Amino acid sequence: MVRAGNEDSAMTSNYLVAVADGMGGHTAGEVASKIAVRAIAAIAKSIRNKDLTKEERDELLVNSIAQIDLALAQSVDDNPSLAGMGTTLSALFLHDGEIALLHIGDSRIYRLRGNTFEQLTTDHTVIQDLLDQGAITHAEIATHPQRSVLTQVLMGEGRHLPGLTTLEIKADDRFLLCSDGLTGVLSDKEIKTILKGKGRGTAVDALIEAAHLNGAPDNVTVIVADLLENDIQEPESYLGAAK
Repeated sequence: MVRAGNEDSAMTSNYLVAVADGMGGHTAGEVASKIAVRAIAAIAKSIRNKDLTKEERDELLVNSIAQIDLALAQSVDDNPSLAGMGTTLSALFLHDGEIALLHIGDSRIYRLRGNTFEQLTTDHTVIQDLLDQGAITHAEIATHPQRSVLTQVLMGEGRHLPGLTTLEIKADDRFLLCSDGLTGVLSDKEIKTILKGKGRGTAVDALIEAAHLNGAPDNVTVIVADLLENDIQEPESYLGAAK
């Protein structure tokens, strides 16, 4: 189940879920996010059609970031008015009974397992770096002048250190992928409360509604994907469904 905002792009399939949050003037952000999602979808499809080792698969996924970056740079060369556009990218790829997580930027991926709600990604932001250093507290985030500054983002400049993580999976795991339009206005506790015990569609609609009621901008993207028993035994089964 997915809902995407104006400059965001998202997709779900039986083996890939991804969200990209674009940035840039006019329609540039939308262009950037669409390039990222289409590229990762094409790369994931090609991986599924090849007989690869885990190491070969992971290398292709990591290299996909460089390919997306090159595509962004080429788009700017073709249309200079797109200069300055960029996008985040967070994706889950289901293959051979495990999940690979690819992430760059400040969109997030969470996992709800039973009663445990865990953020699986780390924000690539100045604020996160300051928090890790103990230089600021969580209470200072809302008023910090650099609260929206990213340290890693896809902009066609070749400066990125993408994180790729392999996750062990269990039946009934629920994953949430979202742009910062959601997490900027709702706490993890609030998100967990809304996410738990609802169907995918109901959960997505409730999260979007709560975000807007709490002052979120138009660009709020949410994907909820449930991992079923068959997903572990038969990789062709569905990880998520789009509406």
